[in-house]
Amino acid sequence: MRNENEARDHVDRLQGQWQRELPDLDTEPMTILGRAYRLSNLVRPSIEETFASFGLDRGEFDVISTLRRSGPPYRLTPTDLYTLLMISSGGLTHRLDRLQKAGLIVRERSASDGRSSVVGLTDKGIALAEAAIRADMTSEARYLEGLSAEDRTALAGLLRKLLVSLERA
Repeated sequence: MRNENEARDHVDRLQGQWQRELPDLDTEPMTILGRAYRLSNLVRPSIEETFASFGLDRGEFDVISTLRRSGPPYRLTPTDLYTLLMISSGGLTHRLDRLQKAGLIVRERSASDGRSSVVGLTDKGIALAEAAIRADMTSEARYLEGLSAEDRTALAGLLRKLLVSLERA
């Protein structure tokens, strides 16, 4: 239950409206999932603007950051990439075409299996992925300044717990 001295947010207002209109409706899920959705919508434009400042869209960043965090030699098969990114192979192909054209990735035949290919970051791609993730983390950290270190730790732990339970289902 919310303390009367706490500031009201968008979700509080929505809950109040539903309470007035449908007093028997349990809106507790909105207190968590509605806020998570609202947070995502509020920060998304800034995140996308950060990536755009590097000439990337969110999908392109996802590809080069996945390759970069895979560790040396920063190469994965297209199947590994679209599985990790949870996108279709067609969606990945479009992204890879744009990234290759920009000189950020190379597509090569696999040395271990000539029938398959690997996608690898170029030096330019490695540098861009690192610069973009550093800028993104700096930007995102500003959104958390209103929370103490203890609050951030507690919130991260609870969100992890919820996410693990949903991923298992």
